[in-house]
Amino acid sequence: MFRTALVTSAALMLALPVAVAQDDFAAATAPFTLPDLPYAANALEPVIDAQTMELHHGRHHQSYVDKLNEAVEANDALANMSLEDIVASAGSLSTEIRNNAGGHWNHSFFWRLMAPEGERGEPSEAFGAAIDAVYGSMEDFKTAFEEAGAGQFGSGWVWLVVDTNGQLAVTTTPDQDNPLMDVAETRGTPILGNDVWEHAYYLTYNNRRPEYLSTWWDVVDWGQVSQNYKAALADQ
Repeated sequence: MFRTALVTSAALMLALPVAVAQDDFAAATAPFTLPDLPYAANALEPVIDAQTMELHHGRHHQSYVDKLNEAVEANDALANMSLEDIVASAGSLSTEIRNNAGGHWNHSFFWRLMAPEGERGEPSEAFGAAIDAVYGSMEDFKTAFEEAGAGQFGSGWVWLVVDTNGQLAVTTTPDQDNPLMDVAETRGTPILGNDVWEHAYYLTYNNRRPEYLSTWWDVVDWGQVSQNYKAALADQ
């Protein structure tokens, strides 16, 4: 199983566990904890403003962690299960556990996909070639991803995954579901994902979700995404 330590200003260690594009947060068992942001709250401005980051991370993500811990404490069967195992078996669990486990996994993954100016890597040759093979070009991929995100009705997420056949695929999930869940319409290992709940963008973009999606590329760390892709293939 691949592992990675939390990103800090001093170091960046990349990898992923089974069917997951990152590390210790997925392998952790209860009590679950809120991971630190790997950058300052204002580091992604003007794409994502500091107030949104503070609310999104410190309030929304913290709430998923707190509610998940409460639910696990009341269910002895979950006490020794890792976050990734809880997420993978979401279909057999309560809506409360499914939503909050998904919310914790999704956001822990999301923060690490972005980086401040000067710290964002480039797509690897292998990842770029895979994008070109499936979508024709990076620009065409971005269009497909944006259209899927804009078309997700209500709250949810848009993902790029390595599917069960080892191919790249864009998919969406409602609420706090993700493609690792046994209930997902398209299952696979997420290597990129964007949150299209309004709390992720409303203070800056209001109801202009397509604008948020198209601007978001300016803060994506393609080096991290490329590492996620490499690890996902190795796990096939």
